[in-house]
Formats: sequence, C-alpha cells, structure tokens
Amino acid sequence: MSTWTRGAAAIGAALAVLAVPAPAAAHEKWFVPGPDGYPGDWSFTARPLTLAFILGVALVALGWRWVAVHRLPAPELPVLGFVGRLVPYVPRLLAVHLGVSLLAAGVSGHFLTHDLEVGELPGGGALLLLEGALGVWFITGVRLRPAAVLLALAGPLALLMTGPVGLLSAMDLLGVAVFLAFVPPSDATFGRVEPDAATLRRALLALRLGAGGALITLAFAEKLANPALARETLRLFPQLDVFALVGIHVPADTFVAVAGATELLFGLLVISGALPQAAVLVAGIPFNATLLLFGGTELLGHLPVYGVFLTLLAYGSNPRTAELVRWLPRTARRMPEALRPA
Repeated sequence: MSTWTRGAAAIGAALAVLAVPAPAAAHEKWFVPGPDGYPGDWSFTARPLTLAFILGVALVALGWRWVAVHRLPAPELPVLGFVGRLVPYVPRLLAVHLGVSLLAAGVSGHFLTHDLEVGELPGGGALLLLEGALGVWFITGVRLRPAAVLLALAGPLALLMTGPVGLLSAMDLLGVAVFLAFVPPSDATFGRVEPDAATLRRALLALRLGAGGALITLAFAEKLANPALARETLRLFPQLDVFALVGIHVPADTFVAVAGATELLFGLLVISGALPQAAVLVAGIPFNATLLLFGGTELLGHLPVYGVFLTLLAYGSNPRTAELVRWLPRTARRMPEALRPA
C-alpha cells in the first residue's frame, strides 16, 4: 500500500469515527446559568449503554495507536509537509495563544478557567493582576521560561481551592505552560528555536497529557458523570443535536452518552499522539462548528486547545519531529525479562 493510500485510509477512518457528534467540543459550564446546581451522577456512567461507549472509544484509541505505530508512516499525510515548516516558530505561536487566553479570562473575572471566579477567593484581585501580567508576558515572547514555571506552579495552587475538577479541567493551560518551560521561544527572529529531540519529546508529552487530560475531565464532569448539566445544555441549545438536524431522533440520554464518549475519545487520541495530522484535522470539525453557536466566548476559551492542535499538527507534519509527537516513556527496561513485549 502506498503512502498516499495509507494516508487516505487514515483520514477515512478518522472521519468515520469522529466526525458525527459536533457538540462534544462545547463547554456546558460556560453557557448554562448556575452550572454548580447540577450535581454529578455516576450512576449514569455505570449504565450499560454508557459503559459500552466508554469501552468502545478505549478500544478505538488503542487500535488507532497500534495502526499508527505498526502500519502507517510518520508523517501519515505527506501533503501537509508545508505545515512542518512552522516547527521553529511553534513555541512563539503557542505562547501567543496562551497569553491571549489568560488576558481574556482575567477581563472576564476568572482565573484560568470559568470554573474559578475570583470573587470566590481571598486576594482574587491579585490573582487577576498576576494572570493579566502573565498574559502580557506570554504575548511578548520575551524570556518565557520563568513565566511558564510561575504559571505551572501558581495555577494548581489556586485551582485546588475549587477542588480537583477545576484543576483537571484547566490542565490544557498547565500543559502549555510546562511545554513552554521545556521549549521557550528564543531571542532570535520570531522566537525561532530548535530544541534537541530528548527535550522536545518530553515537552510534547506534557502538552498532550495536559490537553488530553482536560478533555477527559470535561467528558465526565459535563456529560458522562453529569447528565443533568448536559440535558440542560441541550434544552437551551437544541441546535447542538446534530442527529435531529439530519432527521434522526435519539433520546437525550443517548445523545449525552455519544457526545461524552466522543470528547473522551478526543482526549485519548491527543494523549496517544498517534496520527496527529489526521486526529487534529478531524477534531477541528467539532471545535470549530460550535463557534457558530457560541461565538467569542467559545473562541477565546478554546485558544489554548487551538494552540495545542497547531503544535501537534506542525510537529506531526515535519519528518524530523513526527516520531517525537507520539513518544511515550518506555517501561520495558524496568520490567522483568519474562514480561517484556516481544
């Protein structure tokens, strides 16, 4: 099978698996009044249909990575090689995404995430000033490693005051901060930087864990383990029901399970780092579709995710760095000889 045929097959499989439930990208807590009034319900997660979807997406994610590692080249879509030319400038672009997101959150009175309003915390005004200052710092692109380290340390300390869900839902921003701590833009023109392979692969792993972890958290916190919040979102915004738009009517709970499982799948695929070109291109469909409904709030809130997608796409499109995108720490050396994979 030729490289072009394999790439086309990868895109076809991605479209078949991912392109249906567009509302998976929407953050219900941003648009539903009084989101804290919808308590979690793990019994919904334990329903046979929900468990079947969760198991199904886990198997798809495992199969996706196996195909990427054993059957397809890297990059899987050579036609996107021109995007790989952005690689030296990606840290600078990613920092701008993060900086604008921080400024937007500060203006709206939130720290990192809409889950944390500064009015809930002592010294909230100081947190907003810190957030705004960091936002400007990241946008300037000047000596960003201290800014990235500060955000990576201060963010969790503040978010822990709202509980683990608030912290985990902001992992995408913290993942970006850790990436920039590893690979900050340089003082060269446009922040051009070319790190060594060992540093870059660790930075990309932190970025993937952050973004994927945030998506997985939101899949459960706003859908799979909080169906009441998802049902209310669907009631307020019936346009999200893409099945109804094409004449297919499914129960609300079925739709919630499908949407949550899709967001879970996105998170697992981001963490796996496998087939980053195909994954990013298809994941961009739902993340952009909801912009038509939610506008600027959705755009600014998703800026870090867009930055992560750009990063994975650029590094995944460059033949010199594509293998690093899907790198995972190897455990075989620490395993007994009899347990090591053949």
